[in-house]
Amino acid sequence: MIQQTDFFFEGGRSGVLLIHGLTGTPMEMRLLGKGLNRAGFTVHGMQLAGHCGNVEDLLATGWRDWYASVEKAADDLLGKVDHLFVGGLSMGALLALKLAADRPQQVAGVGVYGATFRYDGWSIPWLARLSFMLPLLKRLGIGRQRSFMEQPPYGIRDERLRAQVSTAMLGGDSAAAGLPGNPWYSLAEMYGLAADVRRQLSQVSAPCLVAHASEDDVASVKNAKLVMRGVSAPTELLLLDDSYHMITIDKERRTLIERSAAFFDRIVAADSAQRIAA
Repeated sequence: MIQQTDFFFEGGRSGVLLIHGLTGTPMEMRLLGKGLNRAGFTVHGMQLAGHCGNVEDLLATGWRDWYASVEKAADDLLGKVDHLFVGGLSMGALLALKLAADRPQQVAGVGVYGATFRYDGWSIPWLARLSFMLPLLKRLGIGRQRSFMEQPPYGIRDERLRAQVSTAMLGGDSAAAGLPGNPWYSLAEMYGLAADVRRQLSQVSAPCLVAHASEDDVASVKNAKLVMRGVSAPTELLLLDDSYHMITIDKERRTLIERSAAFFDRIVAADSAQRIAA
């Protein structure tokens, strides 16, 4: 049974659509959303199709379903704001980049948080590093019931928070903390999305704030550098030295909120000045 855990915080005429990661939940974007709302933004923390339920719920969907839910959420938010920003964590960052590539006239700026094209962080077991082969196994019908289980430190440097999240996740509360494992077939879908987004990076013309943990346990900084090299847009890099992969909830989340709000505000101010000049 899928639980609805998305959130909406009404604010000004600039809006931010926040997208969680694979097997994750809108809860991982909520603190960032509250901070951006306090800074004056209207914020929608959306819920990806198939998420916040069980493994079968997730396996019933693929990356095109996840992206369709992003497009619908973007359409809904566009009806309420003058400037649309989109920010995503992990796989959510890839979905945010794809939306910017597909809709250059609608997306004003992108928050690229812990972008994950490959699972190559320091905590990933060697076998899981071969997960880029999963699309082939899926085509062959091998391993539908298999998952890579999440490993400590679960993307969280803050030990107290890590204990809370791992207890909820391992206790089966997928709406609060996501699933405890990544199904092979869902990972195969993510790699399909990653390949699609890599091909489209040059079509991203909206400015990007690329934020990444310098010691990311799940996805190395190479993923952030791929974005910096690939997009056509101006980029700003924010490396966080006291966080792991889940930078939206970890120790430096306030820094992430402040830098994101300032980045989006500058874009709005520049657009307003340009309109006045015209």
